[in-house]
Amino acid sequence: MDVPLYLEPRLESRLASLLRARTFLHTLTGGLGSPLNVVLPDRMAENLAAFRAVYRRHHLSGGIFFAHKANRSSALVRRLAATEAAVDVASLGELQHALGCGFVPDRIMATGPKNPEFLWLAARSGTTVNIDSPVELDELAALVRDYTLPRIRVLLRLSGFCTPGVRLLIRQSRFGTAEAELDGLLKSVERHRDAVELTGVGYHLDTTSPAEKAVALEGCVKALDTCRARGFAPRAVDIGGGFGTDYLADGAQWQRYTTELTNAALGTRPPMTWRRHSYGLRNENGTLRGALALYPAHRPTAGAQYLDALLSLPAPSMGRPLATLLLENLYELHTEPGRALVDQCGVTLARVLEVRRTEPTDRAEATGRTGAADGEPAFPGSRAGPVPLLVRLDANADDIGLEEHGVLVDPVLVPRAAPGDAPDAGPVACYLAGNLCLEADMITRRAVHLPGAPRPGDLLAFANTAGYCMDFSADEAQQQPVARKVAVWQDAPADAPGREDAPWQWCLDEQYWPHVNRRTKGSA
Repeated sequence: MDVPLYLEPRLESRLASLLRARTFLHTLTGGLGSPLNVVLPDRMAENLAAFRAVYRRHHLSGGIFFAHKANRSSALVRRLAATEAAVDVASLGELQHALGCGFVPDRIMATGPKNPEFLWLAARSGTTVNIDSPVELDELAALVRDYTLPRIRVLLRLSGFCTPGVRLLIRQSRFGTAEAELDGLLKSVERHRDAVELTGVGYHLDTTSPAEKAVALEGCVKALDTCRARGFAPRAVDIGGGFGTDYLADGAQWQRYTTELTNAALGTRPPMTWRRHSYGLRNENGTLRGALALYPAHRPTAGAQYLDALLSLPAPSMGRPLATLLLENLYELHTEPGRALVDQCGVTLARVLEVRRTEPTDRAEATGRTGAADGEPAFPGSRAGPVPLLVRLDANADDIGLEEHGVLVDPVLVPRAAPGDAPDAGPVACYLAGNLCLEADMITRRAVHLPGAPRPGDLLAFANTAGYCMDFSADEAQQQPVARKVAVWQDAPADAPGREDAPWQWCLDEQYWPHVNRRTKGSA
């Protein structure tokens, strides 16, 4: 049999300890149902501290704004409200939630395209507004005047940056105002001086490329210089998010897996996916076309480390490190981490309902041969392995949005039986199907390899789902219940011996309040 193509999740000490607490996890799902989302608020505070350490290393000040859209959890937002963090809200509901969780307007920034209700509450509460367009600026100024409100702090979101010399291709964004149109935008700000206070500029880029972000950051510094020359006194550059998360424990597994996906698309090895799903690749007469439509699940430089590396890059045209550029001008740095700030902060649990054998989709999948006569090997050096199991879970693809967001990572098997109660059949390949009456409800469209075969009643734990993959798309399709959410923690000092194995406490997500009678909640 071929070596299993594992994509094992990266589990740091706190999350690894939780997944070892098998009885605790089965008790939670037994009482609250499957699927179940579990969040770890204290880990979020640790991630925040790592980002702030990078600021200190580069002698920078500024706000770290959690991108609220990454997760709806009240526990996570309330835990951040108890720190020095700020929050970035992108809807009326998120703004209401942030205010209700303890954030004051000085620590809230409204971003993204905004409807009149969102703008009204932002203006009324005194929240900083990250302006997406000149029309939005006009609407905000009108609200301030109509209701005789104090001036509102605003930042200008820019896009379409360019640099002298070799042109760097930057992916087009539908957000923000093009850098070339800054003059017209500043004229609008000048007309509204009585209603708004310009405090900075920023950018939004849909990319993981440090080079593209370096161009945009330098462009923002130049834009601030232009603003100051026009008589404004801005002080901040907002570089948004996109710092990323490293989902996998082993980068070599990622390299091997993506290589085999490429080989499968070319037809030089047996298929690896349900109905030959190709994740964006295609074979055109023996030539590979397309690109893997996947998140880079192995990112050795991610989160706070990515920010550190970005600030250390030389500015494309000015030559000095980007952090030095900010420091020389006494500019603050604002960041909006979402996925990176909830790294290792959550897990989604799903109960196994059924395990059965699947039939190969065609003879080639069963034998490892396509277009070959009997006895002729179509895949050189390959041997057909067992047909993968089909594992049906008490959850659906909307509850576990890993694949929707292009993240390939294996779940962790949490058996119901004690170790040794049943023979271990060894590694198995499984397709994970959801509980909806839809052919498309596949939680994984690839064959996931597990160290042993799951059985009904076992749990599969999908680690690190707190960033966009937990509840970003969840709904009550076919009246299936949306996953409930609980917050968990360990009441033990950070330096206590054996802290990782301290008993776990829990409460419903909406009942979590930092430092308020946490020891009275449920425990293992």
